[in-house]
Parts: sequence; C-alpha cells; structure tokens
Amino acid sequence: MSRPPFEPFTERDVELVSAQLGRPARDVIGIAARCVCGAPTVVATRPRLGNGTPFPTLYYLSHPAATAAASTLEANGRMAELTAKLEADDDLQAAYRAAHESYLLDRESILTVDEIAGYSAGGMPTRVKCLHALVGHSLAAGPGLNPIGDLALAECGWSPEVCACAPDQRGD
Repeated sequence: MSRPPFEPFTERDVELVSAQLGRPARDVIGIAARCVCGAPTVVATRPRLGNGTPFPTLYYLSHPAATAAASTLEANGRMAELTAKLEADDDLQAAYRAAHESYLLDRESILTVDEIAGYSAGGMPTRVKCLHALVGHSLAAGPGLNPIGDLALAECGWSPEVCACAPDQRGD
C-alpha cells in the first residue's frame, strides 16, 4: 500500500495546530491540507495514539474558521438533511461508500488498528454524523472523492483559498 499524499510537518506546523486546537497536537504524522497562507487546515493523525488509544480520524480538521463553519452547518441541521439526501440517492450512496473505502485504505496504509477496522469517519458510509470529519476528508483528498464533504465545504461559507487566519497563526 502506498502512503496517503500529505506533506511532512515542521515544528512550526505542530505549534500552529496546537494553537488552533487550544491543546497540544497529538501524534501528528503530516499536514493533509493547508490554508492559502500555508497554515495547516487538516492535520493527519496516527491511527493509534502514543498512549495506545485507537484513533479513527486520520484527517482531523484543525483550522478554527473551518471548524466554526462546519459547526454552524451542524447546528442548523444540515447533517440530518444530508443523511436524507444520501438515503434517497443511489449514486450518492455509491460515491459516499467509495469515499469510505478510500479513507480506510489511506489509514491502513499507515497502520492497521484492529479495534477500528472498517470504521472511517463522519458516519461514512451510511449516514452523516460529523461534518468536521467529512470536510477534513474532502480537503485532504481534494474535490470529487467525498461527495458529502464536498457539499458541506461548498455550503459552509469558508474556503482555504481565502485566508481567515489570525496574524500570529499564518503559515507564511
């Protein structure tokens, strides 16, 4: 298996992710997506944390403006609406299942963790549970792989192409 295409991280990246999260970043293995200014937007996290805990969320949305935008969609009931859309559309279901399978392959290319085998993130492949995880996957994988993440990203009012980073949080 080949490793997912994310960038190696620097000490500055870990500092920025820690500041974004408001806590020390754990078990960072790469930066899966960046803001236009270069700041981390999605951090890749080891599938088993250093303390032994299984961690299914390979692609973790860390950017404060992106997480706030995803939270707003969730608070407005968009997850239930997207789940209903998913249930009614066979093509969307197939594409979402393919996103789930891709996520699993990415994570397992790093490390197979038996406790989380078959579980991806965000409710994939049958429901919409966490828009943060799905937007993170869309940003990491690029457009066209995760249809629900792509929809949420398009609707959330935030874009990695327009810097919304605090001056001391920019990657440049």
